[in-house]
Amino acid sequence: MKPLRQACWLTLFLCIAPLLLRAQTPEVPDWALPGSATHQQVPPPKGFHRPTVDFALPLGVFEGQSDIGGPLLPGSASYDAATKRYTIHSASYNIWYFRDEFRYVWKKMSGDVSLAVDVTFPNPAGYDDRKAVLVIRQDLDDNAKEIMTALHGAGLIHLALRPEKGVDIKEAQRLKGGVPKAGEAPIRIGIEKRGDAFALYVSLKGEPMHQVGTTAALHLDAPFYVGIGFCSHLPATSDTTVLSNVVLENTAGRVR
Repeated sequence: MKPLRQACWLTLFLCIAPLLLRAQTPEVPDWALPGSATHQQVPPPKGFHRPTVDFALPLGVFEGQSDIGGPLLPGSASYDAATKRYTIHSASYNIWYFRDEFRYVWKKMSGDVSLAVDVTFPNPAGYDDRKAVLVIRQDLDDNAKEIMTALHGAGLIHLALRPEKGVDIKEAQRLKGGVPKAGEAPIRIGIEKRGDAFALYVSLKGEPMHQVGTTAALHLDAPFYVGIGFCSHLPATSDTTVLSNVVLENTAGRVR
């Protein structure tokens, strides 16, 4: 009987193993795959949405967190009070087109805003288009009206906005920031809200923060959401960013 029982258990395991594997590795739709040598990145299907998952989890100077757009794998975030560093993990597909997926750590605010952070990517092998972002959004839906500045894994920095809920994001400013070498200062990015005018600020080599290009215009009704976030650009693979030296001021002119 013992060999028979062993054979039964082996048969049962072989039957359920594929199901367990599929449960652990979510199926990624073709449109959510990033661009590669064999695949062209495309927008989500028209009208596609997933609900955002909100968490009543204050973190540092922020009052809540959300997995915008309901990513296939949940994100997470932590804060080290000793070093004042925020670590964000996410496997979200993108922040672009007419909807977003990313882990967002936010605070509801009104009026003018100055927000800036140092950005590092602990994993040097992450996808080139992963994004550490500073985002000011009207709401927490995946297709929210918003403006953001982002540092990509390959060093691209831009200011981009979704001027109305549900429309495609458009780029307002762009520059190549590069990838800091070991021992070099991290790239620092900032965004300033002054009324309906938004400006991108950067420091590439440890120099004082300076504005890049002209401002972009966007009207947001108060209160709105202000925060930091990250997406790996790989829907089934989590990656990490560390954001430090955070400046968040409820006034313009304080990006530093």
